[in-house]
Amino acid sequence: MRIFQREKRSLFGEILDWMLTPLLLLWPISLALTWLVAQNIAGKPFDRALEYNVQALAKLVAVREGRVSFSLPAPAREILRADDSDLLYYQVRKVSGEVLGGEFDLPQPTETGPVLDGDVRLRYDTIQGEDVRMAYAWVALDTPQPEVLLIQVAETLEKRETLATEIVKGVMVPQFVTLPLAVLLVWLALVRGIRPLAQLERRIRARKADDMSPLDESVVPEEVAPLVSSINDLLSRLKVSLSTQKRFLADAAHQLKTPLAGLRMQADLAQRETSAEDLKKSLKQIGRASVRATHTVNQLLALARAETAGRSLAKQRVDLVNVVSEALQESLPRALDKQIDLGYEGPEPGEKPSQLEANGTLLKEMVRNLIDNAINYTPEGGQVTTHILTDRFSGVLVLLVEDTGPGIPQAERELVFQPFYRALGTNVDGSGLGLAIVAEIAQQHDAQVSIDSCNRPAPWPGTRITVRFSGQHDSL
Repeated sequence: MRIFQREKRSLFGEILDWMLTPLLLLWPISLALTWLVAQNIAGKPFDRALEYNVQALAKLVAVREGRVSFSLPAPAREILRADDSDLLYYQVRKVSGEVLGGEFDLPQPTETGPVLDGDVRLRYDTIQGEDVRMAYAWVALDTPQPEVLLIQVAETLEKRETLATEIVKGVMVPQFVTLPLAVLLVWLALVRGIRPLAQLERRIRARKADDMSPLDESVVPEEVAPLVSSINDLLSRLKVSLSTQKRFLADAAHQLKTPLAGLRMQADLAQRETSAEDLKKSLKQIGRASVRATHTVNQLLALARAETAGRSLAKQRVDLVNVVSEALQESLPRALDKQIDLGYEGPEPGEKPSQLEANGTLLKEMVRNLIDNAINYTPEGGQVTTHILTDRFSGVLVLLVEDTGPGIPQAERELVFQPFYRALGTNVDGSGLGLAIVAEIAQQHDAQVSIDSCNRPAPWPGTRITVRFSGQHDSL
């Protein structure tokens, strides 16, 4: 139950609701219980008075010459004198029905027969449509013919209710004063209790946009410390992400600066050329520089797409054989230009498909970059071979791309996965982003990428890049 309804959820309001709701709900319950207790307390002295009256009337019963008589003298009538608040009734009658004194039409007890245990019993009943409290007892008389008398005394409930009301007033009226005070104290305590949250909020708002330093956990309450720790962890990750983006943008600007500067220089030279042959050479250089710039931009977009897609990667069942086949067809013209034998070993499309949960577009981008990287570093007349197989021990799907190029030194095999890094001693055109894209896409698919040597004779030991897909797949 929410006492205070709000359009927007408030922690202060939630806590206040849960603290005040039980308090306000228990108050009427306390009122009802107090009334019941007050009724019981108020009735006890009057019940004792009724019991005393019954016992007093029993002493006025006499047996003379075998006859039962009841006489109520004037002094004894004082005990049955009615006051201004209540009416008092009494009756002394035989079990046979003869009334010896008092009212003739008092209601009878509900017991089926006399209970001769000497105890005075109490009950609630009605006389002339008015509720009364009755005390009664059966008295056995020592007569030749055993006689049993029923003695009853009844009193209306006005004094009892008045006393109970006074007791309830004495208990509940102070609560009308203390309840608002309790609500106020709860409010003030809650305001003071959540003050550290407000201070934390002001500290965060006062920070500069580029301030990624961790928040001080020592000045916050123990309950808020996990939240601050989570914020610090988020700030740490954001700091790393921003640093990576800044470094990436700086490297990208540096890489694009060279081809763009070359384009401008070649354009200036072309404007100064007078012969058609020299102009043709300059235009050819401009074309090469534009191709290089275009390739670098495309690779940058591919890397950004791979990094962004990892946050919400849509996967489906993809046939790796079909993906590799499409990538090989796209790379075939470049391989033919360099007279490279572009080969494939593994199941044929549609013959023995190997499927896995993956994003088809990114998976094709990864395979194409592996093949293009192998073609770039393989000399004319060399070989580039793509393999698809299943590890006989672990059962995972494995993709291998082998070439007959110069290989990658052991010390640089981890570095080549960094953006814009290129192996030393190579004069191959490229952006240095191919293997970085491969590593990013592999990470998004829970795959591991490793580089080994093909152990061919020098000077072309070759390179083998292995991608192991640890996820589930189907091999038919």
